[in-house]
Amino acid sequence: MSAVDAEEYVERVLACVEQIPPGRVSTYGAIAAVIGGGPRQVGSVMAHHGGPVPWWRVVRADGSLPPSHDGRATAHYDDEGTPYNSNGRVQMREAFWDPAEPDD
Repeated sequence: MSAVDAEEYVERVLACVEQIPPGRVSTYGAIAAVIGGGPRQVGSVMAHHGGPVPWWRVVRADGSLPPSHDGRATAHYDDEGTPYNSNGRVQMREAFWDPAEPDD
């Protein structure tokens, strides 16, 4: 991937994350399915460039975030009304937003 392609990929991932509605989440894999690449590539983009976007709205397929994010994310979940369990995992059945069907 050239530098231009890599920059474009980053922008596409971040633009997708910005579309996730408050109170909803998507997964690294669902974003990768729409943008291309794989979940780890999306995770890498989020780790290095995700600060300005609602990073707490991107979770693992089981509804969890990396442990370093849990405490900060739950404050956002409370503010947005995102359903999550006492263990910090988002209730995916209620909160999942599919970027392939953005009008959901």
